[in-house]
Amino acid sequence: MSEIVFDAVSHDYDGVPVLHDVSLRLTERRIGIVGANGSGKSTLARMINGLVAPAAGSVAVDGLDVARRGREVRRRVGFVFTNPDHQIVMPTVREDVAFSLRKLRLPRAESDARVDAALDRFGLSPLAERPAHRLSGGQKQLLALAAVLVARPAVLVADEPTTLLDARNARLIEEHFAELDEQLVMVTHRLDAVAGFDRVLVVDGGRIVADDRPAAALAAYEARIA
Repeated sequence: MSEIVFDAVSHDYDGVPVLHDVSLRLTERRIGIVGANGSGKSTLARMINGLVAPAAGSVAVDGLDVARRGREVRRRVGFVFTNPDHQIVMPTVREDVAFSLRKLRLPRAESDARVDAALDRFGLSPLAERPAHRLSGGQKQLLALAAVLVARPAVLVADEPTTLLDARNARLIEEHFAELDEQLVMVTHRLDAVAGFDRVLVVDGGRIVADDRPAAALAAYEARIA
């Protein structure tokens, strides 16, 4: 697993603090992040691949500082947004998955093989030539996953990936997450989704207020919101 290190990280938006002096070392395979809206959890997650740079302190992935070596970090860290429409950019399902490989400059045969494998992995092969914008919400989130994982990142960060989905599709996405070989960091409001993870962080008021195995961390979170 990769090593993700937050060293005395703080951040604010327009002078409003959102993270306060966060220090973490994340090496587990599956890490959950929970907290109320506005707690800072999404900002924390977005720092892992450089979508947000800390105002103070540093974040590194396998020794690579995300603020200074963002391009290299983003090759190692894939990111899935809450709304898949924010990352689907090409007309068809196949084209959208293939787009993720353009910067890698792979031989055509290898690129095609990777795309085929990604489509098959997420049950999208029958939809390969379908317009991406006509997919259902669940299918779009599967497409977003395929388009990220086809590039073979070491780490996948998912920011509330099931929030816009119905219960059936949320379970489907979570089942795919459970089968991942990649290191997973997931922000979620679905506490049951991280109950089987290796580690759970609870964020409140921009600080890590609990950091433990899921049972203990989730109990601490539920006690805070009771």
